Amino acid sequence: MVSAVRTVLGDLPPAELGVTDSHDHLFFRSPRLPGQELDDAPAARAELAAFRAAGGSAVVQWTPYGLGRRAADLPPLSRATGVHVVCATGLHQDVHYAEDTPAALRGRLADVFVAELTEGIGDTGVRAGLVKVAGGFHGLDAHARWTMTAAAEAHHATGAPVAVHLEMGTAALDVLDLLCGELEVPPHRVILGHLNRFPDSVLHRQAAESGCYLAFDGPSRTHHATDWRMPDAVRALAEGGFGDRLLLGGDTVVAAARSVDGGPGMPYLLRRVRPRLAAELGADLVEQVLTENPGRAFAVDWR
Repeated sequence: MVSAVRTVLGDLPPAELGVTDSHDHLFFRSPRLPGQELDDAPAARAELAAFRAAGGSAVVQWTPYGLGRRAADLPPLSRATGVHVVCATGLHQDVHYAEDTPAALRGRLADVFVAELTEGIGDTGVRAGLVKVAGGFHGLDAHARWTMTAAAEAHHATGAPVAVHLEMGTAALDVLDLLCGELEVPPHRVILGHLNRFPDSVLHRQAAESGCYLAFDGPSRTHHATDWRMPDAVRALAEGGFGDRLLLGGDTVVAAARSVDGGPGMPYLLRRVRPRLAAELGADLVEQVLTENPGRAFAVDWR
């Protein structure tokens, strides 16, 4: 078997992925964010084009099942802009769904994940390239354990990576205990998101020592301790020998955050975060974090 990143246009050799935003959203709808939906295809195209113009080559969309992925729109957007797009299956926290959505998936969640990874999302033919799930604030509730158990089953069936939203960056070790301990997902198949929101260097190192990937994503947020602490956190991990475990992402989740709507958007990752980290870590390591690491993190020997 040959490792490949599963994009919306088909499987891609990891070396061809290029400069990657490892966690972002082109489309996203949630009842928790009324009136702030990412649900505009022309705006998504403009944002991808702006990312491309800034030097970007690939975007991994972490929008999971039931939150307005618009999977059918992703291939034409990828073709039009020349940006590789990876789509997710999975399930977010229950607060992002109407009550009947998780209820309708009881007893078949892992099967849905596997089908979306191997056959396609609905009748679109677009196959997901990762499973996205979510923890809670400093712990895992029953919903998180259910979705992570299904994600682990899907991983064992397909090889797919499991990407985890950590609520405010917390519960990383609880997630690893469950996914990698109890459910036996290999650590290098797990990606922990939002660690920058909980800037505990000891916790970061403990998570890195497991062998998982650490995503520092969502820069420029006024309500998160991100930009000014992220360089120190990333430097500490790199100096500890974990530079090959690091990923960077923009995590644009509301329309106002798009660059084409006046926000920082996807280009900010390359326009401002990349040179800031290069000044701290050196350009070579930052290039590794943006290119080589995503290629390894999202490439799979698909089953």
